[in-house]
Amino acid sequence: MGEELKISADVANLDQVLEFVETRLEAHDASMKSITQISIAVEEIYVNIAHYAYGDSTGDATIQVSFDDRVFVITFIDTGMPYDPLAKPDPDITLSVEEREIGGLGIYMVKKSMDDVIYKRDGDRNVLTLKKSID
Repeated sequence: MGEELKISADVANLDQVLEFVETRLEAHDASMKSITQISIAVEEIYVNIAHYAYGDSTGDATIQVSFDDRVFVITFIDTGMPYDPLAKPDPDITLSVEEREIGGLGIYMVKKSMDDVIYKRDGDRNVLTLKKSID
């Protein structure tokens, strides 16, 4: 069974979220490369929840972490507006910065750096799960 952190979805709490995740990765002897990739993905997802999930109001985010052999599983849960970040098509990275649509690059980077990214709407909750084999 894993561990979880329930926290107010506020950018001011990002350091606490990263510490929660990185401490668990270090305890499982994850490589610095794995820790860095996962930390960047965690920052992207958490900041998006903090900025967009609850509109002008505030709410909580729950971050669950567990290990399945050498696969790190991290799940983000919020009760904000329904939003599937995987539904948007990937940005066309062959276009210049000026030609590209704004947004979408962060979740694209998360999808490319993780082994698996899964979204589901569970009742009134957004549930986004990332999986990454750690070296």
